[in-house]
Amino acid sequence: MKKLYLVRHAKSSWDNPDFSDFDRPLNKRGKHDAPFMGKLLKKENVKPDLIYSSPAVRAITTAQIFADELDYPKKKIVESISIYESGIKELEEIVQKISEEHKSVLIFGHNPALTSFANHLGNKFIDNVPTCAVVGIEFDVKNWKQVEHGTGKTFMFDFPKKYFQK
Repeated sequence: MKKLYLVRHAKSSWDNPDFSDFDRPLNKRGKHDAPFMGKLLKKENVKPDLIYSSPAVRAITTAQIFADELDYPKKKIVESISIYESGIKELEEIVQKISEEHKSVLIFGHNPALTSFANHLGNKFIDNVPTCAVVGIEFDVKNWKQVEHGTGKTFMFDFPKKYFQK
């Protein structure tokens, strides 16, 4: 059994027009929501043995905050520009190249790719993966190469707005 958690970056700031899309930091809400969701995963006994992230500031910062909450070494986070520039095909290629020994993997990325990918793999339609949301999909496979369209069971869809008002 393999478990994949797709995590959209936490809420980012649009305040500074000098920042490129890649360099946008988390805003106040994002800095609040990311540790909350990381703690939520810890309560659910999520123990990642691999974390991938887009290198965009808002995504890698979210990944680092989750790593802290999940006792995962930040220096072991694998950054991949393919996640930043991704679509379904690129994300599927990343997943299919994961080493067999890994059982629980988190990928931190962006919309619209994450929503499309969650729907591509899982068995429950998700209209939109909001900021800092987590989609958990499990696969009854021996290795990640077997993960493809429709092979997963969506067992989790959680996000901060379930718990907090704007």
